[in-house]
Amino acid sequence: MSLVIDTLRISTITEELTDAEIEIFETLFTVSSYKAGEPIVRPGDNKQPDNLYILAQGEVQVKIQGNDGESTIHVLKPGELAGIITFVGGAPSQHSAALYAVGETKVLSMPSAKFDELVCSRPMTANKVMRGIVRYVHGIVRHMNAKSSDLNSYIYRNNGGF
Repeated sequence: MSLVIDTLRISTITEELTDAEIEIFETLFTVSSYKAGEPIVRPGDNKQPDNLYILAQGEVQVKIQGNDGESTIHVLKPGELAGIITFVGGAPSQHSAALYAVGETKVLSMPSAKFDELVCSRPMTANKVMRGIVRYVHGIVRHMNAKSSDLNSYIYRNNGGF
């Protein structure tokens, strides 16, 4: 199998796709290689494409800028997504996190214009993919809600003390 097919098979966005649909979907992606520490996406980069990214090999650090510099908030594993906001129509200014390769990394990318072509030519396949993206984002929201609940519980159980 190809790197693209193998990656798509482990991603939530293709859970509902048949093998034939995955093969069609495969043609929309390009593979990019990155070296350790190399940036993939940076907030505020107006030249940043509106791509959907799927990690194929390696790891990617997701970092946000804080008062004390950049902090890693998540490390993407193969099959996980990034760039969702601009991919679904958000402005590059809405990127809130930077993505950096950890070691040798390979990332699949698909411009939103290519996905738009899929919407026109294969609307049911595109619908299944969008449902997969929503499931992925919902998983992130559920995870963050659980973390928020844990933090609230910790703060109020200790009356705000640490």
